[in-house]
Amino acid sequence: MTIIEWVAAALGLVNILLVARRSLWNYPFALAMVTLYFFVFFDAKLYSDALLQIFFFVINIYGWWVWLHARKIDDGGIAVDRLGNGARLLWIGGTTIASLGWGSMMARFTDAAAPFADATIAGISVAAQILQSQRRYESWLLWVAVDALATGLFWHRGLIATSILYAIFFAIALYGLIAWRRTMDRASA
Repeated sequence: MTIIEWVAAALGLVNILLVARRSLWNYPFALAMVTLYFFVFFDAKLYSDALLQIFFFVINIYGWWVWLHARKIDDGGIAVDRLGNGARLLWIGGTTIASLGWGSMMARFTDAAAPFADATIAGISVAAQILQSQRRYESWLLWVAVDALATGLFWHRGLIATSILYAIFFAIALYGLIAWRRTMDRASA
């Protein structure tokens, strides 16, 4: 564990709490966190997760723009919505295919420590981050899965602070799932 990992973990905790509260201010913390985590994951030979941080940086800029222009609701937070059934199936299928393909490439062409587990976490994270940027409720379902899987993988790789962070993220993702659901229920009432 390095100081960079601990700082990244602390930034991540603030970020996810602000996302769960539907606060636009989550984005500066997200950008700082993913920048640091690029180096943490690269050093741990979790290349899919390292590359994922570059994607997260770009998609967080996009998300910041989307949330900045989104409709606000009575409590001051950003309005949220859900996907239709067809869109859910497309996201599940696309994420599965992308994760398997990426894991196969990592297994074949790199010395990745856990190519398929790492690729699965990366693939689901990509889908979750895009959906979160679009303010979709289903992003929280995906984050719950990511956080459960990542907690074990990072612990196994000796990234203790990050594993603890993802265990906390798991609890916050459950909170976010419930909070965003309540927001949608209040908005439709």
